[in-house]
Amino acid sequence: MDRRFLTVLGVSLVFALLVSSVFYQLARSGSQPAKVEAATTEDIVLAAKPLPVGVSIKPDDIKVVKIPTGSFPKGAFHKPEEVLDRPVVSNVLLDEPILDGRLAARGSGMGLAPIIPVGMRAVSVRVNEVVGVAGFVLPGMHVDVLVTGRPPNDGAATMTTTVLQDISVLSAGQSMQVDPRGQAINAPVVTLLVTPEQAEILTLAGNEARIQLVLRNGSDKGVAATPGRRIHELYRMKAERGPGLRGSEGDEPEAPRRPRPAPVVVAQTPPPPPVLAPPPPPPPDQIVVIRGNQKTVEVVNSARRNQ
Repeated sequence: MDRRFLTVLGVSLVFALLVSSVFYQLARSGSQPAKVEAATTEDIVLAAKPLPVGVSIKPDDIKVVKIPTGSFPKGAFHKPEEVLDRPVVSNVLLDEPILDGRLAARGSGMGLAPIIPVGMRAVSVRVNEVVGVAGFVLPGMHVDVLVTGRPPNDGAATMTTTVLQDISVLSAGQSMQVDPRGQAINAPVVTLLVTPEQAEILTLAGNEARIQLVLRNGSDKGVAATPGRRIHELYRMKAERGPGLRGSEGDEPEAPRRPRPAPVVVAQTPPPPPVLAPPPPPPPDQIVVIRGNQKTVEVVNSARRNQ
């Protein structure tokens, strides 16, 4: 065997061993962190079914799974006993981690009570399809409260004024969340979230006057300064505008119009009968004589005709 060939073969084998050793070390170093990460997991509490607002969590409502430590969300729970018997204040979806911000404190009650923030109150007002904006008042919307009644020391003038603005709707009827199909909830009772002072105003308005809810955009946080409107302002008129509403509160109402006198009927004499013209006289008698190509006409004397 050629000595040169053996030398090249030996060098090739040594180079192949070196390359294989390098790749082995790289593959081993790359797989080692994955094994460590897979081994570092912890328990997390998930929702076993959708949890609506107002329910209290029971053992059948949750499940415990393992996730990597780096994926553990902030505010989640490790143990089921940390969430049991706590009311839900925000909807939780299926397989969603149960977070502390979606639950109320244990013992705070069920239904609507846990949703009410500290320092606020929930007041229910009775409405109908018209007063409740034709049934389109849904939980989470914002409304203004209008009151129509007769203020004291103001005679018999009926007045409508805005008493509360930008009030959040907690529930409509028995529902505390929006209909999943996006349909309106026809509810005779609407519960509003108010401060203690606003609760007094709303209760007094419901007992002494008529309440109407006015729907507004939830992003509109402005407060409009409205003077209120009285009944006589609906009947004001301007000569150049004709009948309509007027926005100035200081203008005085128009004086009542005087009744127009009844028209006087004057008897008229009938016109004289028309004078008929005498009939025209009858045409005279004529004799036509034709001689060859000549034609002559002779008039008969009327005296001779009468003889």
